[in-house]
Parts: sequence; C-alpha cells; structure tokens
Amino acid sequence: MTDIELVERARNGDQAAFRALYDKNVDRIYRLSYRMAGEDDLARDFTQEAFLRAWQRLDQFRGDAAFSTWLHSIAVSVALNGLRKVDRHRKRERSLEDAAHLTPGKRPAEPEVRDRVEAAVEGLPEMYRTVFLMHDLEGYSHGEIAETLGVAEGTSKARLFRARAKLREALGDAMQEYV
Repeated sequence: MTDIELVERARNGDQAAFRALYDKNVDRIYRLSYRMAGEDDLARDFTQEAFLRAWQRLDQFRGDAAFSTWLHSIAVSVALNGLRKVDRHRKRERSLEDAAHLTPGKRPAEPEVRDRVEAAVEGLPEMYRTVFLMHDLEGYSHGEIAETLGVAEGTSKARLFRARAKLREALGDAMQEYV
C-alpha cells in the first residue's frame, strides 16, 4: 500500500494505516531529532510530538510532496521550537558515542577528535547546523531539505557550503592528519 493510500485511510479514522506510516518513518524521524537535539530524551519527545502533530494535521497534507518529506518538515519544526525552549548554552549530557547504535559497525573516533568535531558542529549557527546534519549525517537531498525548511534548493546548498567552510575553519590544522 502506498503512503498516499495509507494517508487516505488514516484520514478516514483507520489507526492501523497511521501506525503503518509511523512504523515506516519513525526511525528516520528519531535519528533526525537525535542529531538536532543531541539527547535521547529530547529526541524521543520531539519524535512523539512530530507524529502527534502529523496525526492532528493529516487533513492538511496535500500530497504535493512525499508524505515523508511533509513529516520531516513537521519534525524539523518541532525540534527547532523545542530547542528554543532548552538552554542553548548548556553542555550536552550525551556524547556522540551514545549514537553509536545508530550506525553499527563503525569504529568510534578518538575522544579528542570526536570532542573537537562535536564542539565545531555545535558551534555552527542553527541554520547551517540544521542543513549540515540533514544532508551530511542523515542523507537528505537538497530538494528534501529545501522543502522541509521552506527555503530554495540553492539556499540549502549555500548553507551546506558555509557550514562546511566554518567547520574547516573551526577544526583548523589540528585535523589535517584525519583529512
């Protein structure tokens, strides 16, 4: 059954159809939320809130884009609004090692390298960090990012270029041996 068919059935009150949409998308929404929030508890809250809003606004889904793209735009909005409520300057309680289960089989980075990269990503302005996380870490296309964030595709590309430039600048010569 296609997403469009599932959405139509869910609009008519079929909770099993919405559950199928949930099952199909929950992992990706959680990973996006985790990358944006950096905390498991916040990511779970943001994921739950994104699906709750999607359920409540299902009648607003027009089908112009894929359901997953529409859902991702809701998830990004939920995460950005949620993060605004959290003290932006507090240190993250969880490190990237906590996300190791999300990408099994990869060797963990050396602690000092991981900390430098984590701090550099955290130091990016929100609009650059969001595009960087969505594109380079989650694999979204610029078209999906543009639609999700409500910007032009060229804006997404420019923000990614600037994010990478800022990361190169922040990481400096100390990272040359890893490049």
